[in-house]
Amino acid sequence: MDTPPLTKYQMVINGQPVDSASGQHFESDNPFLGKPWALIPRGNAEDANRAVEAAHKAFTAGEWPKMNASKRGALLRKLGDLITDKSEFLAEIEVRDNGKLYAEMSAQTAYMAQWYYYFGGLADKIEGAVIPIDKPDTFNFTRHEPLGVIAMIIPWNSPLLLLAWKLAPALAAGNTVVIKPSEFTSASTLEFMKLIEAAGFPPGVVNVITGYGAEAGTPLVEHPRVAKVAFTGSDTTGQKIYESAARGLKRVSMELGGKSPNIVFDDAHLDNAVKGVISGIFAATGQTCIAGSRLLVQQSIHDQFVDKLVAFAKTAKMGDPMNMDTQVGPVTNKPQFEKILRYLDIAKNEGAKALLGGTKATRPECGSGWFVEPTIFGGVSNNMRIAQEEVFGPVLSIIPFKDEDEAIAIGNDVVFGLAAGVWTQNMRRAFLMSEKLQAGTVWINTYRAVSYMSPFGGYKRSGLGRESGQEMIYEYLQTKSVWISTATEVPNPFILR
Repeated sequence: MDTPPLTKYQMVINGQPVDSASGQHFESDNPFLGKPWALIPRGNAEDANRAVEAAHKAFTAGEWPKMNASKRGALLRKLGDLITDKSEFLAEIEVRDNGKLYAEMSAQTAYMAQWYYYFGGLADKIEGAVIPIDKPDTFNFTRHEPLGVIAMIIPWNSPLLLLAWKLAPALAAGNTVVIKPSEFTSASTLEFMKLIEAAGFPPGVVNVITGYGAEAGTPLVEHPRVAKVAFTGSDTTGQKIYESAARGLKRVSMELGGKSPNIVFDDAHLDNAVKGVISGIFAATGQTCIAGSRLLVQQSIHDQFVDKLVAFAKTAKMGDPMNMDTQVGPVTNKPQFEKILRYLDIAKNEGAKALLGGTKATRPECGSGWFVEPTIFGGVSNNMRIAQEEVFGPVLSIIPFKDEDEAIAIGNDVVFGLAAGVWTQNMRRAFLMSEKLQAGTVWINTYRAVSYMSPFGGYKRSGLGRESGQEMIYEYLQTKSVWISTATEVPNPFILR
């Protein structure tokens, strides 16, 4: 049987599909099949410069800077309509490129339209203020203005949804954008650009370059015309980007890693808590920054709860992510697959006991893809590497605790602070835990819920700034103070007014 030809993509700069300056491409793999399906342009510093210059020109001249906020909002809402119409196709591309379940990705691509509707509606509701200034004969007011060119670096686990979290508010605020998706999952962003064009955005307002971080991402971050960098990814890469952006005094917002505690108290509804723990770590094959990768269980119910959890996890169906009944899909890329397998060895060498899984998957339904068995480790203490470092895979560590104080101490004893889950029917305890846990999101009796209406971001090494919610748009705006004198005579020019 003949192998189908690889789909060949182009970057988008100034509204035009273009090859990389070098003319080179690299392969993008289908993680379920474990082999390439597409060719992606291998961009470099020249491509980054072309894209930033196009974005800068679009920001300073032409239709975009003349467009009022209401018209920008209308474009965003039209884009939302187009996303809704094409959501199933976009989901299929995501699954082919990153291996996540079609059941989840189709819901994600449909739901992400809400970010464009929401910020489209918010675009013309950003108001300055008239300040009752304490100076005589003076009128003072503020206005909010866009920053300029925004560099957006997007991860491989949910490219289009996480792009929406950044792109919708940035465009609503009036900025222009250069996107650099992960080299592992660039195809869906390039397909998405067809909707940007169809919506009617002027050329150069949104641009996409593709390639490896060192070759395309670094020159993009370092470009002097970039005003801000918005990044989602690991904390180690985020630190490098932060350092680079600081040299140019650029603004940054970052959503980074996590090692989130999912805490189950003895008064919890145990069956619901089991489902919440499963959702927190095995959904998306654990490849999510909010993964509840540390399960903290109160000692009084530890054995009972772990037995229920392992029994439920054993029923998880692995296989083709395009099948609607598949529950655990492949790891998105081979380097990450190999990293997870190394962590399984690390955990065993530290003394953790595999209560479930602990190996790569060899089930027939997994074919030649990059699958890891859903894994649950017992015998874990919070100082082990498996409890402190982000694995980004279907690997759960169980840690017992005695009481609320110990749960809080263990929960906070990591360098991350992105999310936390609490399972209890005691409202006093629920509010206490939500206050004391050092996390940007705390879920009570649920897990892995997000909305365009609610801010999302991290404490500590889990990031800077927030995404989603009304206040998010100010991450892409700067405030100007305007002073108007109504005095008939200029006072003493040698004295500060």
